[in-house]
Amino acid sequence: MSAWQLPEGIDELTGDGALAFELVRRQLLDLYKEKGFGLVIPPMVENVESLLLTSDSVNQKTFKFLDPASGKMLGVHADITPQIARIDAKNNNSKSAKYCYVNSILQTKADDFYASRSPIQAGAELYGTEDISADVEVIELMLASLKLLEISPIVLSLGNIAIFDALIEDELLVEELALTLRHIFVKRSIPDLTVFLNTNKLKNADKFSALMQLEGDASVLEAASALFKNLPKAQAAIQDLTNISAQLNAAEVKVVFDLGELKTYEYHTGVIFSAYSENYSKALAQGGRYNGLSASFGQSRAATGFSFDLKFLSQSENN
Repeated sequence: MSAWQLPEGIDELTGDGALAFELVRRQLLDLYKEKGFGLVIPPMVENVESLLLTSDSVNQKTFKFLDPASGKMLGVHADITPQIARIDAKNNNSKSAKYCYVNSILQTKADDFYASRSPIQAGAELYGTEDISADVEVIELMLASLKLLEISPIVLSLGNIAIFDALIEDELLVEELALTLRHIFVKRSIPDLTVFLNTNKLKNADKFSALMQLEGDASVLEAASALFKNLPKAQAAIQDLTNISAQLNAAEVKVVFDLGELKTYEYHTGVIFSAYSENYSKALAQGGRYNGLSASFGQSRAATGFSFDLKFLSQSENN
């Protein structure tokens, strides 16, 4: 192996690519500052407990090593969001707070969202606001970020994990079965779901089957409202999606709904969203609500945010 060869899944920016990245990085930070989001630069490594929190998925993607100075286990950040939760808790905010970042992360393995194991994650997060106005604000900022990157046309997909959670709660599934079912939904595997439902007799089997395929235009919300009419938490989640869609200032964006979508990271609790374009094979940016993530640091706070791989999207050959 040549000394200059990079590890598998690790890449770099040089020359015009590096300049293109730096240009859009500055423009994004100016945009976020204008919108009231303060820049934070989290450390590359932290105590592993602060990085993993409640997410097995983050755990699997985190490089860990023993710190010779303290003897503690440290981790290289694979996701910035848990670090923002710690920063917000440290600030001891009782009011809303806005954060933005552009920071390299490192993952043990590539996933379906990032283009490499060493992406540069850019994003913004809003803490302390339960109202859907916060979700609308971060979604619009995500769309403005993609517009700044001159990516179009955009399709915005909206979902709400609270619908799935309401079904799980009504079913009274044991934790192991609930986790298995969640993994099936993350993979969007209809064959696996069929096997699971044949193996485990659930009273809501028909609803789980329908949920995985509930995607399309606004008529999906009407169908979901009828399907989950006896589940108040699901009804509230559907109404949030209706209200968010109505309040969004996204005239040039096609809005669709995908109610069976679950994010890989388990910390999401409510509204989730992703941006797509016909010129790309996967989501360009994604995010959602994760109320309570900061509870691990002693203060449970409402939060919502988004992120994307700026290193990938800044490169002209990919646009």
